[in-house]
Amino acid sequence: MQIADKYLPQQIEAKWYDYWIENGLFHSEPDARRPYTVVIPPPNVTGMLHMGHMLNNTLQDVLVRRARMSGRNACWVPGMDHASIATEAKVVAMLRERGIEKSQLTREEFLRYAWEWKEKYGGVILRQLRKLGASCDWERTAFTMDEARTESVLRVFCDLYEKGKIYRGVRMVNWDPAAQTALSDEEVVFKESHGKLYYLRYAVEGTDKAVIVATTRPETILGDTALCVNPEDPRYAWLPADARVVVPLVGRSIPVIRDTYVDIQFGTGALKVTPAHDVNDYMLGEKYGLETIDIFNDDGTVNDKVGLYAGQDRFDVRKQIEKDLAEAGLLEKTEEYTNNVGYSERTGAAIEPKLSMQWFLSMEELATPALRAVMEDEIRFVPEKYRNTYRHWMENIKDWCISRQLWWGQRIPAWYLPKGGFVVALTAEEALEKARLKTGNPSLQATDLRQDEDVLDTWFSSWLWPISVFDGIRRPDNPEIAYYYPTDDLVTAPDIIFFWVARMIMTGYEYRGQKPFSNVYFTGIVRDKIGRKMSKQLGNSPDPLDLIDKYGADGVRMAMLMSSSAGNDVMFDEALCEQGRNFGNKIWNAYRLVNGWRVDDTLTQSETNRLAVEWFEQALGRALRQIDEDFRSYRISEACMTAYKLFWDDFSSQYLEMVKPAYGEPIDAVTFAATRGFFDALMRLLHPFMPFVTEEIWQDLAPRAAGESICVAPLPEPAEEEPALLARFALAAEVVSAVRNIRNRKNLPQKEPLTLRVVADANYPSEFAPLIRKMANLSAIEPTEEKDPAATAFLVKTTQYFVPMAGKIDAEAERRKLAEDLTYYEGFRASVMKKLSNERFVQSAPEKVVANERAKLSDAEAKISAIRAQLATLK
Repeated sequence: MQIADKYLPQQIEAKWYDYWIENGLFHSEPDARRPYTVVIPPPNVTGMLHMGHMLNNTLQDVLVRRARMSGRNACWVPGMDHASIATEAKVVAMLRERGIEKSQLTREEFLRYAWEWKEKYGGVILRQLRKLGASCDWERTAFTMDEARTESVLRVFCDLYEKGKIYRGVRMVNWDPAAQTALSDEEVVFKESHGKLYYLRYAVEGTDKAVIVATTRPETILGDTALCVNPEDPRYAWLPADARVVVPLVGRSIPVIRDTYVDIQFGTGALKVTPAHDVNDYMLGEKYGLETIDIFNDDGTVNDKVGLYAGQDRFDVRKQIEKDLAEAGLLEKTEEYTNNVGYSERTGAAIEPKLSMQWFLSMEELATPALRAVMEDEIRFVPEKYRNTYRHWMENIKDWCISRQLWWGQRIPAWYLPKGGFVVALTAEEALEKARLKTGNPSLQATDLRQDEDVLDTWFSSWLWPISVFDGIRRPDNPEIAYYYPTDDLVTAPDIIFFWVARMIMTGYEYRGQKPFSNVYFTGIVRDKIGRKMSKQLGNSPDPLDLIDKYGADGVRMAMLMSSSAGNDVMFDEALCEQGRNFGNKIWNAYRLVNGWRVDDTLTQSETNRLAVEWFEQALGRALRQIDEDFRSYRISEACMTAYKLFWDDFSSQYLEMVKPAYGEPIDAVTFAATRGFFDALMRLLHPFMPFVTEEIWQDLAPRAAGESICVAPLPEPAEEEPALLARFALAAEVVSAVRNIRNRKNLPQKEPLTLRVVADANYPSEFAPLIRKMANLSAIEPTEEKDPAATAFLVKTTQYFVPMAGKIDAEAERRKLAEDLTYYEGFRASVMKKLSNERFVQSAPEKVVANERAKLSDAEAKISAIRAQLATLK
């Protein structure tokens, strides 16, 4: 192949992705190698690629590609989540467009439409991930509602039921009126809401007095069954022990109860008790045996149990009841009030606390080993700060409401008996056997049983993900689960630490007796450059596919990597994509430059080139060791920047400039081979970060066999470390930089050779003199024993250097410049001396800090002395 003149990522990326797929380079089967396993956080089947996915999957791909190149058998399992609530909403919307209501369909008919929608529209996001370069084993793609995963979920439900951990009962749940289903506590998002505090008059029976009660939800008076005051509140000491009050508008007589639960400081210190629609009221109702009146339908409208406002939406009733209470003289006053209100994470509807018959999973026993694993670092959280968040939740864990009033999902495997009771079984056939045994009625038929209508919470399937993708529930001893489990790294967002991460850890110990993964890397939230969370509503979230079309996948990947570090929010700026594409362009042009050199096999390698090769080999080794350390610590962004700077600064800006032959001249074969070898190593190092451009160049570097790929080429190994060489080269680089700065300050042409004089001491890197001459464009480096007051001087460490300026500069302009420099350094010296003259600072500051200040003073005095000497020569 012949590399193109211009870097056009759109022309190479699809080509190489197809090549990787055709050659099965991402597929894994168990073998003798050490496995490296990652399971993708399964995106919703309804999902489209957004910036959060870009960040998460770029990080996963970097880890997987690097592991593959490290010789490990890398397996990245992709898949999708069936997303019960979101998908059902999509299907209902599709049906409405066709003029069909869900209520008109049987369950089976609805599910046929749901599967039709899933096959047509679902899974777009997995196809989009290919554009990013995700090296998933697509042959292993799983779906949380496919046959294997569904059977696994049902088996776990049956098992936990048999262990006594799953139970059914009436409890106060979080009800989503929009989705018309119960939600777990973790699916409720609390937001600050601005409303009112309504002060209502409850007439005390047998008196002309009233008790004033403050509430944020006046519509719930329809379900009031008691009024509660604190027995220690002197304001209500006058109330008789058997006092009763009348619910405003409703006219219901209810008892006054006394309990210290009531906060004397809030409102009027009197509390209306609505056991059916408030968690705390429910507990009071249980304690005092109060009547429970559920006033709402499942869709959030008022039912006809009370005879008022029937069929009206709860929020419409709130507005109307305020008017009605005022007209009846039962509304004392209202006040503006701000409080936290729970909303459905999925639909955004305000949550309605509701008493409902649901299925629950007892969590306490499951949580114990899962908490220990993280607190004892058997499972490592990156960053560690999330351990405390995790610990707090696990130590205060509540039972999990696992049933959902939906049709899309795994139907709960419980069958109800004709005369009451139920059986739990994996299949209808097994349920019939159990039912006959339980009832003692061998003539029972399948038609006599009724399966529970509810489905399981989506998270009840995804909590098995690291096990179920390898079929470890149905076939716990199969070779794949034995080889790939436990997985290695999980990359996810911290907002699902409870939904998903904690629960996977629980099932890992419950069903494998092992952790599900070794490390959890928490990403941050992707924000725009001014710190706002990216969202469609704000219009500040670019379409990732548009970015890929514009800048190439490699460019966008670099943008994500350069702006992210574990657990910290990502401040995304599209300019970073341009920087990423420019880096690809830099790599491309550097390779074309090297490819354009003419090689002369008869040329002997120059000393300059020998030194350059020797130095870059060490610079490469230093970067490789640093990157290894960064990956061990999950500093992936830092590893990326080290690789970026190695290529841009060390290789392209320094090494290539050192070895580049003069215009029209050839290069020696030894240096050329070394340079191409470095290019090969750099492409392999950069490949996990920028897979496409590195494959294109690597393929061109040498003849490759069919199916050969950089994907499975080994990572470069560092040469034996020589820190002294790097330290000495750093001195040489500083000399070159100082000479170039003098040229810039004095407006001297870069092409004009200069002479450099040096008062050599131990810090003069004489062995790099040939490189200094070439890189600084010097005609000579001359040793001298004396200072040259007519020359421009500079210091590197303790070594004095002089660039003769006779006939090269404007003396008056130079005097002005030196005078400015003198003023600056004298001011700097004064500030350091002031600090060092402060006895308190000298005595209390760390010795290292004081020593650093003294070194600054010494350096400033040396510069002042040199400037004064130069000024003296210009008089």
